[in-house]
Amino acid sequence: MSATRIPSRVRRLNKVQKITVAGVSALGVAALTFSLVPSNAEAEIAPQAAAAAAPVAFTAAAGSAQAKTVQNSMIEQHSTAEKLVKAADAAKAKAAAETKAAAAKAKAASEAKAKAAADAKDKAEKAAKAKADAKKRATEKANRSTARKPVYANNLDGWIREAMSIMKKEGIPGSYDGIHRNIIRESSGNRWAINNWDINARNGIPSKGLLQVIQPTFDRYHVAGTKKDLYDPVANIVAACNYAADRYGSMDNVNSAY
Repeated sequence: MSATRIPSRVRRLNKVQKITVAGVSALGVAALTFSLVPSNAEAEIAPQAAAAAAPVAFTAAAGSAQAKTVQNSMIEQHSTAEKLVKAADAAKAKAAAETKAAAAKAKAASEAKAKAAADAKDKAEKAAKAKADAKKRATEKANRSTARKPVYANNLDGWIREAMSIMKKEGIPGSYDGIHRNIIRESSGNRWAINNWDINARNGIPSKGLLQVIQPTFDRYHVAGTKKDLYDPVANIVAACNYAADRYGSMDNVNSAY
């Protein structure tokens, strides 16, 4: 039987059909591998792939290479995405740590400032209290001193007692009775008494005051702390007793003009 000749046009059409089927088969393999197309598209392509079993072997190899390339690309992209996510997480964690550190630093600074203010306030309060206490003690001391300082009557009795308190401090001897006795004899207790007739008066230095003291004697035996006035009763008594102690040992030993 003689072989039947197939027209070239038909042969060319079969080759184009094979290429088309191979392409469709490759697309079908890629789609089945990565599920890039819907399920109904797979159903439509499946019969065509089954009808062209011979070219599938050829196109499957090509599809596998493409699939592997796409798969590698997707793996690389996934890896890159994971790296970016990790980098973002690391940056976020770093920012959170820096924010926490800044907050802790600000809190520490605030607490230090508050402590410094509290210490300054406490120091000021203690200084103010110490000042107030010192003032209070000084006032109390002054009050005690004032309370202890006796108030003497402005009369002969008060003058003698005040003069004796000064004499005691200065170590000048003399009793109340000895002073009082001599005052009564000399001036009768008149603080303004003056002798204008004796020898001292004729010499221009008359005796004056309670114990009739002349000015030179008063100036010489005047005791610091008393008035520099010959007529002042306390100053007159103290100076006269100081003179009597120097000359007679004590005013108690004087029984006449001295």
